[in-house]
Amino acid sequence: MAIDLGAHLSAGESNRADRLALSRDLSEFLVDLSIALHQHSMYPTGHPSLQPAIEGVIRRAERLLRDRASIAIGVARRQLIVEGVSTDPAQPVLRRLAEGLHRHRIGAVSIVRGVEPYELSEVLKALSTEPDRDGPLGLRTAQLTRWSHVKIHALSFDGLALVGEGSPVGEGETSQSADLWIGLARAALSSDGSKESPEASAEPTAVAKAINENPGAEAYDQVIVGYLLQIARELNTATGQKAEELRRRTSRLIASLKPETLRRLVEMGGNPAQRGRFVRDAANGMAVEAVVEIVRAAGDASGQTISHGLVRMLSKLAMHAEQGSDTARPRASIELREQVSSLLQDWHLEDPNPEAYGRVLQHLATSHVEASPMSREVSQRPDPLRILQMGLESSASGPLTDRALDELVQTGRVGEALELLASRPDGTSEAGDAFLARLTSPEAIRAVLAREPIDVVGLDAMLPRLSPNGYKQLLAALASSENRTTRRRLLDRLASTTVDIGALVLEHLDDDRWYVQRNMLLLLERTGHVPEGFSPAHWTTHPDPRVRCEAFRIQLTMPDERAFAVAAALHDVEPRVIHLGLTAVQQECPADLVGRVLELTRAPDYDDATRLLALGALSRVRQQPVLLALLRLADGGRTLRGRWRLPPKTPALVVVIRALSRVWAHDPRAVAVLNAAAESSDAELRDAAAATA
Repeated sequence: MAIDLGAHLSAGESNRADRLALSRDLSEFLVDLSIALHQHSMYPTGHPSLQPAIEGVIRRAERLLRDRASIAIGVARRQLIVEGVSTDPAQPVLRRLAEGLHRHRIGAVSIVRGVEPYELSEVLKALSTEPDRDGPLGLRTAQLTRWSHVKIHALSFDGLALVGEGSPVGEGETSQSADLWIGLARAALSSDGSKESPEASAEPTAVAKAINENPGAEAYDQVIVGYLLQIARELNTATGQKAEELRRRTSRLIASLKPETLRRLVEMGGNPAQRGRFVRDAANGMAVEAVVEIVRAAGDASGQTISHGLVRMLSKLAMHAEQGSDTARPRASIELREQVSSLLQDWHLEDPNPEAYGRVLQHLATSHVEASPMSREVSQRPDPLRILQMGLESSASGPLTDRALDELVQTGRVGEALELLASRPDGTSEAGDAFLARLTSPEAIRAVLAREPIDVVGLDAMLPRLSPNGYKQLLAALASSENRTTRRRLLDRLASTTVDIGALVLEHLDDDRWYVQRNMLLLLERTGHVPEGFSPAHWTTHPDPRVRCEAFRIQLTMPDERAFAVAAALHDVEPRVIHLGLTAVQQECPADLVGRVLELTRAPDYDDATRLLALGALSRVRQQPVLLALLRLADGGRTLRGRWRLPPKTPALVVVIRALSRVWAHDPRAVAVLNAAAESSDAELRDAAAATA
């Protein structure tokens, strides 16, 4: 066994020179999100520039959500915090995004797997409004619950600006320590609906109470951990009054957290290396009593137990560092931090169990013991997780461990059991494999899926270890469940798998229920595992438009059926299906479909978005009927001198001018329109007139 909390770093290293950076995918996602929000604030609804921006953000999000359930973004005044890493406040694009969210009084944003373009578009539209004029989005409580896959965590109070007793920090004052504490307090209280005054809410005990009472939502925990990681790194090098006040407040916060809450937060802090960095920075910068609590939680999170003697020694050093004499305090503080550094650097224990104790463990794990009626009444039931641990330590299995595994499954503790197996000692592979096989058996999967609400933690832990037969059980549950939340959770997880489940999906496509057929088609499209020879043509005529929409998505990706799919989609009556067809012909519109696309540009039954897509599809077509249609749309009458006059500017007019400039720039009829646009006072119309191919 070994405690491995990350590679050793010397205590003297500067955390600023060793600043953690976001992954490239996360950075690009945040940049695209910021640009999309900026475009929504510049352009009106339906503008052709908005849809590509939304699609770009969705593609980035889907790539990130393949290996995580959600993306949680903490909001500070000038920077964002994602997965424990803060963005550079000097980066203008990301700083603009952070400041925009901050002005809307938003403490965190979480994007959940399965997010749809229309949801993101609505959120960005709401965020593009001026908070001074229309009110901050964080205060529009009813609006925050509209979106299923984009969660807005509002700030629950205003004006939190006290960092030290009697030392307010104004909005214009720059203080990293102040910003971090304000951000942590706001994030912690964002979901507890606190009605306390800002001064009271800023107190560490109030912040700790909010974190303790939070049910443990992953997005919430990620944001809280992100701030704690930033605070630990800041205190590693920061000096001065504000840093000292932040150190005291953080120490009181950690002391007020329940042990299980602190362990949960440390576990959320990332892999063992990042947990080690957190503990190391905490040991170098935080108050000593907080260091002891964090070390203990980090040991638990890594599946290790720090001996009681060592904990007592660290606690005693902490007491001397806080309450000892003037000579003892600095010496005790240095000794405690050196002990923690040594612990992190290298602590290995090959086998903690003496041989005799190991034999006892093996006997307990393999024996089938029938308790007497009296003993059953007076004794407590043993913890099945502890029995499983004993079986692992003795590398033995038997009836007792089998019963413990069954109980863990039935009580929704599969995730804990699999976590224990993931950190099993060396030399226990045979017993561990047997336990793992039982935990991922069809019976265990059915038991997990039968619970309401579904054991999401256990299911997520099982997924990487499932066989094709296990995925068959998940698909059966997806088809049979009457609970929409359960179906959504199963759908999200099945859609992100890399296992080829195409043949299993086809087994459920003959179900009579529309939502089963829709979900199965969606899985084929999202996973890309479409069995050879399969055609979705049968479902493109389904009476429910939601089923047709998913069938067309698949058919449009099939080269042999794409032409048929485009024509059928354009002649459908459902706007979502028509949008799919129009999107497919944006680069090249087949000549035989030009007439239908022309109809869509003037059909009164469809919205502006449909007309814009239709005009975009015609913008590269050189046919006389297209020219006549474009001229009609650009005709606003004549001036007193008989010159061409443009109608009032709309997104559609911009697309028309751009199409005339690219394709018909040398046609005399189009020249008059382009001249009028080139002389317009509107810069966008002038740019469109100059867009000659």
